[in-house]
Amino acid sequence: MRSANRLPLATLPARVSIREVGPRDGLQNEDVLLTTEQKIALINCLSDSGLQYIEVGSFVNPRAVPQMADTAEVFARIERHPNIVYSAIAPNVRGTERAIAANADAIQVFLSASESHNHSNVNMSIAQSLAQASEIAQLVRGAGKMFDAVLSVVFGCPFEGEVPIERVLDLAEQLVAMGAAQITLGDTTGMAHPRLVQEVCLAFAERLPNVPIRLHPHSARGAGLANVLAALQVGVDRFDASIGGIGGCPFAPGAPGNVCTEDMVHMFHEMGVATGIKLPNVIACARSLEQLLGHEVPGQTIKAGICGHLGESGEPRTQNLEPRVDAGELVSS
Repeated sequence: MRSANRLPLATLPARVSIREVGPRDGLQNEDVLLTTEQKIALINCLSDSGLQYIEVGSFVNPRAVPQMADTAEVFARIERHPNIVYSAIAPNVRGTERAIAANADAIQVFLSASESHNHSNVNMSIAQSLAQASEIAQLVRGAGKMFDAVLSVVFGCPFEGEVPIERVLDLAEQLVAMGAAQITLGDTTGMAHPRLVQEVCLAFAERLPNVPIRLHPHSARGAGLANVLAALQVGVDRFDASIGGIGGCPFAPGAPGNVCTEDMVHMFHEMGVATGIKLPNVIACARSLEQLLGHEVPGQTIKAGICGHLGESGEPRTQNLEPRVDAGELVSS
């Protein structure tokens, strides 16, 4: 029998927050156009699941993204919970004005970390997007709303390949100077891997130690949950996920596959990390979504069910589980 190398268990955050992006990032990549009533029903279902952040939609040109044409009406008619932040994407000043008029609680501006993807996504250079982001930030903050900045293709660009970490940090620093409450790091086409996620997140924390990081992972190449775990291990406690695992980026090749909300919640709860989310409720929303879309969703928990040791409620296990080996150690053979 080979001797075991003993590795210390990572200290994990006791609690994480998950922003549900299915109603926007998920639906915009679907061929099926849900009715306004169907979107409202989906968001109301998600609002009853314990989520604290829901991305309702985006205020973009409906010719570019027809799935988002009715976002203002959706905002007007959903049943808002006072403890939930209902956010919107606004790619320009006009979209920001519409988002403010719709009373979005938080408004997110998108900026790519590569010139090619930025042109593909918003038809601007990065410098032009930064100038516009500054104007958007003033509008958002002047309206008393949360200004949230999202950096796309942080972990790799489908057009340019590797994205320098220094460029990501420089862009983040400029957005923070504009008043961004947090920076979302987007793995837009699923090019991230666990070591890269940790490298970027640690470099970010060193440069901007007081700025919260939110990870927006994709599972286009199957590494989504592994990347979530990698980020968790270096202290990241904010994540994006999409109900059923639907979604992607319509303006970048090879970009399907947001990480599934119920799969992420299930993993966290098995690890003893609290989310505040009622897992059976989220699964019920995913089942409802399948009916609305008329096809199966990519998520796995909806198929496999909740593991028995979590119980029917799917509540988190405690992190003080009895170890399989000596206290505080794992066996690596």
